[in-house]
Amino acid sequence: MVVRCGLAAVMMMLMATSGAMAADLRHPVVQGYGAISPVPAASERPDPALRYRVLFSITKAGGSADQVNPALEKVARFLNLLGDDGVRPKPGDVVVIIHGPATPLVTTDAAYGARTKAAKNPNLPLVAALRAAGVSVRVCSQALVGNTIDPAAVAKNVDIDVSALTTMATLQLRGWTLIPD
Repeated sequence: MVVRCGLAAVMMMLMATSGAMAADLRHPVVQGYGAISPVPAASERPDPALRYRVLFSITKAGGSADQVNPALEKVARFLNLLGDDGVRPKPGDVVVIIHGPATPLVTTDAAYGARTKAAKNPNLPLVAALRAAGVSVRVCSQALVGNTIDPAAVAKNVDIDVSALTTMATLQLRGWTLIPD
């Protein structure tokens, strides 16, 4: 009886562990965001010999103030797709520049709440997860002015660039590939 109970406990632990591992397969790099569905038979795959220097331009506001901006989540999906094939960009090689109507997504909870009436900014945990994965998250100072957002209201883990236009031009001239939203 003791052996059966012990065996049953071990089996349950293994099943719980395999379930957790299965969940991680959908989020190999950025946990909880940008879920992927691994397809081992897909023909075009990330190339581990390449250096992935990618610039995401995010201009569109999300559909709902209490949900993560879909364009920002696309960055997490990109990292998870690369990570599924063992490709990990170097820190700073993936850059996000936020501007236009999307600009408020990088504001503090207080500033975001004052603007949108949402209890919290749902984008900030994703910004933190992207930063932890080596992504440089930036906002356009001209868009801050255009959206009447005080630079002091920008989350501390977001860099303020002179402009999205100059950031996009400069990084593309240096070899980054632009992915618009």
